[in-house]
Amino acid sequence: MIIVYGISNCDTVKKARAWLTGQGLAHEFHDFKKLGVPHARLPAWERAVGWEKLLNRQGTTWRKLEPAIQAGATNAASALTVMQAHASVIKRPVVEWPDGQITVGFDPAIWAARA
Repeated sequence: MIIVYGISNCDTVKKARAWLTGQGLAHEFHDFKKLGVPHARLPAWERAVGWEKLLNRQGTTWRKLEPAIQAGATNAASALTVMQAHASVIKRPVVEWPDGQITVGFDPAIWAARA
């Protein structure tokens, strides 16, 4: 089963879920706002894609964080702590594919090659 992690009101997550549905690909959605960040999954995502790719430094939530918190995200351990505490700084969507691969973000061309 494809598992899509993100926030339901995120435009990119909406596009990704609509794309999956349009392709007839069944998927489960895990909403960070309602269900929280799965603590056990976060390290696996970091190992798969790297903390730098997983940490969204472009978003509003990141910009609103205190400078000391931003400056503290200097390695995988510290960045994961920030992501666990502030789910909205995780780049979305995070997708766990049936083959075990993990992707971050939505790119229809890349996803079409997977489907």
